[in-house]
Amino acid sequence: MYVQRNRSLSIRSRRDPPANRHRFSISTFRGMQQPELSRKMGKMIKSENSAIGAYEAAGRERSSIAAQLSDWGESTDDDTVSDISDKLGVMLAEMGELEDVFAQNLEDYRGVLKQIRNMESSVQPSREQRQKVTDEISKLKYKDPTSARLETLEHELVRAEAQNLVAEAQLSNITRQKLKEAFDIHLAAVVERSEKQTIIARHARRLLTFIDDSPVVPGDARPAYDHETEARQVLEDAENDLRGWAPSVEPIPTSAGQESRVNGVEHDSDGLTTGLGSATGAGVSQPMTNGGPSAKKQLEEPQSQSQTEAEPIAY
Repeated sequence: MYVQRNRSLSIRSRRDPPANRHRFSISTFRGMQQPELSRKMGKMIKSENSAIGAYEAAGRERSSIAAQLSDWGESTDDDTVSDISDKLGVMLAEMGELEDVFAQNLEDYRGVLKQIRNMESSVQPSREQRQKVTDEISKLKYKDPTSARLETLEHELVRAEAQNLVAEAQLSNITRQKLKEAFDIHLAAVVERSEKQTIIARHARRLLTFIDDSPVVPGDARPAYDHETEARQVLEDAENDLRGWAPSVEPIPTSAGQESRVNGVEHDSDGLTTGLGSATGAGVSQPMTNGGPSAKKQLEEPQSQSQTEAEPIAY
């Protein structure tokens, strides 16, 4: 006898979740907790972290391929192929090192972007406080236009607007300054990487000229390989050119101030920046300097002054 089964009660129908079902994770939850103002920059910083990891992985793979090329050349029992493949492997391994240096420079650039995100996060509360007081005044005027609390709320609104005005100015200043500084580091690192890769590639191509690819007929012997000294000289030339490399980018002008020290971006245990100093990457041209005390101090000091001036004012 055939028994009709309810397929919705079968475990098979629930074994595989829908492909487009969104799965929450710690990372997505943290993104939801971020203030709305800093959420987009936070997403970009997270994406950059993935890109940096990809460059680091590419560097490791390039070094691994270099070793494999050398091992393969040795197994061919061909003196020419063995020597040239070994030296090409050295060149490829150096390219892998460049990827790692580039990733380190991108981490410095990412650290500067975090300062923009942190400033955006610090401005969000002042915006919310101003909006909160404004909403309370509107509700109270609708319910009880003669309430004595209106005057208190209006004074509080003046203070909130003064605090927000200072915070917004600081956000604008820091955003422009740090955006300029961050991409100065990023693009200088791109130039460094490309110029050093060009140096390596040009010398590596010289090695290919030492491979005699003239066809031979069966039974004939190839001429003995006698370019080992010249091939070694190519490596030395490449090493000397890399050692003598100097940044060719022009400094980016800045009006941010000259009082602050130029140093690396400092991070605490949570990965947040703890200073406003500029970041420098290994071998990257000196980035722009930036000035002034920390954003928190700049916000606190003008706020107290603004509050003193704003208190006598009444609407």
